[in-house]
Amino acid sequence: MENSSSTDTSATSAKSNTPEQTKLMVSKDIIAKWGHFSEHEVSALKGKADLVTQVAAKYGLEQAQAQREVDAVLKGRQIGAGA
Repeated sequence: MENSSSTDTSATSAKSNTPEQTKLMVSKDIIAKWGHFSEHEVSALKGKADLVTQVAAKYGLEQAQAQREVDAVLKGRQIGAGA
């Protein structure tokens, strides 16, 4: 029974991240997926559309493919000024 309650606690804390924690996690996920981005470039992103455009440009992808990859990494989280 102890295992299930500790799992519940970690699931709860994962949902209650501060915006700063979420922004840091998103930045790390972006850099892990696309190593051509520096921390500075990630912090300067204006939003999801900006990330899609930059991924397409840096990796030679079609916009639609870049959009799918960005969506998979972000998992509904926000980036940029609105985050």
